[in-house]
Amino acid sequence: MACDEIRDVEAAKAPSPNQQPKDYFVRRHGLRYAGTHLLIELWEADHLDDLRRIEGALREAIPACRATLLDLQLHRFSPNGGVSGVALLAESHISIHTWPEVGYAAVDIFLCGDTDPYSAVPILRRTLTPGKIQLTEHKRGILS
Repeated sequence: MACDEIRDVEAAKAPSPNQQPKDYFVRRHGLRYAGTHLLIELWEADHLDDLRRIEGALREAIPACRATLLDLQLHRFSPNGGVSGVALLAESHISIHTWPEVGYAAVDIFLCGDTDPYSAVPILRRTLTPGKIQLTEHKRGILS
């Protein structure tokens, strides 16, 4: 690509002088904050060594949460078969770490903007069939 073409692409991406940059902060219940951060613990769960099943759950959860996937990286460990990975999102991230030998998975969902991280929970429940779920919510970056 020539330098002039690069400048044209950059100019097309830049907002016009009259446009305000998009604010990705969450506004709910009278608060304004950077994002909702869910910490989800799945106990007595199944399929925690199944990389493809976990990838499918993440790929299903992302649009359900109204998020935008930028990149997805997963790794399966040997010999226990645990899976760790992260979905990098335009709105932040979803990460997962599994310990199949004890039936435990830790999922971290941090989303900003007009998203719904809670929409991932039924997908995780259906895919990994935990006996118990513990969930905590943190509002990150509270401004008001």
